Amino acid sequence: MFRRLAEEMPGQTPGAKGPKDQPDPFRSVVSCLLSAQSRDVNTAAAVKALFARATTPEDMLALCEAEIAAAIKPCGLYNMKARNILKLCGALIDEHKGVVPSSRAALMRLPGIGRKCADIVLSFTFGAEVIAVDTHVHRVSNRIGLTEARTADETARQLEERAPEWALKEGHFWLIQFGKAVCVARAPKCHRCFLTDLCRFYAAARL
Repeated sequence: MFRRLAEEMPGQTPGAKGPKDQPDPFRSVVSCLLSAQSRDVNTAAAVKALFARATTPEDMLALCEAEIAAAIKPCGLYNMKARNILKLCGALIDEHKGVVPSSRAALMRLPGIGRKCADIVLSFTFGAEVIAVDTHVHRVSNRIGLTEARTADETARQLEERAPEWALKEGHFWLIQFGKAVCVARAPKCHRCFLTDLCRFYAAARL
């Protein structure tokens, strides 16, 4: 499957930036935190409003929780996210001298940061060879049979175990592109798919 995905999908596009196109690790990790259970357009509005006020952990801690919550209100769950942002900034300063760590374990110890966000930051911001699992990757991987997982975190663990090492860097992009162009959510385009002979969903549909 990965060999065919590599042949058919374009992979990472030149100039691809960190989560939500942020220019540095701090803004990337905060943007990823804000994106949880939020539509892209709402996350973008929250990100723009928040970073107009502060762009470093130190500056963010100078804001009160209510100010942060008001700025990020478009993205939903803003009160909880505001608290986590302040806790995250405190942890960065107290434990990492204000620098965003570049390991999954350290990222996941930060308040509000789970496996998905940690892997997205690792992949996009630090260039790590890891398949970050978002909604598209989770859905496609389990539909076609690369994984058998109920949660995105379990999908990520199974992909890490099963994907060939050479596919880790581009696998995230191939699966997203495949999920958007061919294996779409509601009506997968099986008639033009290059994986039907290997696909668990297609085999089951033909029974």
